[in-house]
Amino acid sequence: MSAIFAKHALLDTGWVTNLRLEIDAGHISSLQKDSVAQPGDITADTLLPAMANLHSHAFQRAMAGMTEHRMVGRDSFWTWRELMYRFTAHLNPDQIQTIAALVYMEMQEAGFASVGEFHYLHHQPDGTPYDRLGELSDRIMAAAAETGIGLTHLPVLYTYSGARENPLEAAQKRFGNNVTRFCVLVDQAKDALSSLPKDCRLGIAPHSLRATSPHDLAAVLKTHSAGPIHIHIAEQPKEIAEIEAELGARPVEWLLNNAPVNSKWCLIHATHMTDRETQNMAASGAVAGLCPITEANLGDGPFNGANYLMSGGAFGIGSDSNVLISLTEELRMLEYSQRLRDLSRNVMVRGEGSVGHSLYCGAAIGGAQALGRSAGQIAEGMLADLVAIDSRDQALCCLKPEQLLDGFVFAARDHVVTDLWSAGRHRVKEGRHVDRDRIVARYRTVMTHLMACL
Repeated sequence: MSAIFAKHALLDTGWVTNLRLEIDAGHISSLQKDSVAQPGDITADTLLPAMANLHSHAFQRAMAGMTEHRMVGRDSFWTWRELMYRFTAHLNPDQIQTIAALVYMEMQEAGFASVGEFHYLHHQPDGTPYDRLGELSDRIMAAAAETGIGLTHLPVLYTYSGARENPLEAAQKRFGNNVTRFCVLVDQAKDALSSLPKDCRLGIAPHSLRATSPHDLAAVLKTHSAGPIHIHIAEQPKEIAEIEAELGARPVEWLLNNAPVNSKWCLIHATHMTDRETQNMAASGAVAGLCPITEANLGDGPFNGANYLMSGGAFGIGSDSNVLISLTEELRMLEYSQRLRDLSRNVMVRGEGSVGHSLYCGAAIGGAQALGRSAGQIAEGMLADLVAIDSRDQALCCLKPEQLLDGFVFAARDHVVTDLWSAGRHRVKEGRHVDRDRIVARYRTVMTHLMACL
């Protein structure tokens, strides 16, 4: 058992002072308001529920800065994807594990206590499976174990290169499985997950409606629907046109009408929706998985945030391509994308109130839901996914408690994060991950070798 004493803390009931919080077996076992610190307590300035990073492709972090050179013609998501395919051909299991460890460390230092790894890199570069089909899932889990982050592992079903069930292109064969082999992969991942802390979870991720088929989707959901279910949906206009031409409906519309979408689902990049789709998705109970930095970097377009919130929709944030890992930047990019589109201010809040509070607490609760974690709030019985920030920082020091999340989201940088607990595992102390030096040194070595091969 361990304990934290915080001068200020945000509970589900509001702000409190002098909170003593006890942790037992990864969960919050007691909350004592207006308390005093006890010998051995960890002290914190301001304690918040930590965020879940609900969508990550960890390996893409190593590409950051390599795709920002304009070539002849017009760059788009699709030209970026070709560069990503070429990059993956050079990655081996050791490199994938090392990159993932760096990514998860950076996430924790930014204030993320957990991650949903949307894992579609399964095989050798030519598509040949490893001797153990789940070799690369094992490497993701090893990175999670090393860093202590709370992992929801999401093996991806990726079978086709388009909505017409076209065969995979050569560069996509590292991703490919049919339903039978995918089920073996999921079973192996379930066995491997037993070696991780009990808060870690397993879900599934049909990649998208263009990379699977209605029949295959139904078959997978029939056998693996107990955990979280994540899917890419409606990211690009070209994708929407392709799905509509093949399936007779737009992606979100088709999915809501043909799959049992509920609170276990997370629809990633629900970027291009009609108002009717927006309202129906919100009513389904599914979480909108938003990745504002990546969506801006790839030119995807802005989410229909105001209408979605008015309809009562749940949302969370993820860092997707991991071109930049920053909790505060993801949240402010989400709000600023709405302001730029609507020529308005203070958009992502229902009615009146603090936009920072609405963004932070909404994403914390929605992200935890998407990852199947009992987290997102500071309350007895919840997982101890906690983050401490320094409200004495110059960006925050003059703010009232009710303004603090506005300052954190819109004015502060991630360096105000002082401590991070993932299910009670105290992995960030004084702003640094406890294994930062070792993880960074190994990453530098791996990247030096990898760059020599590119």
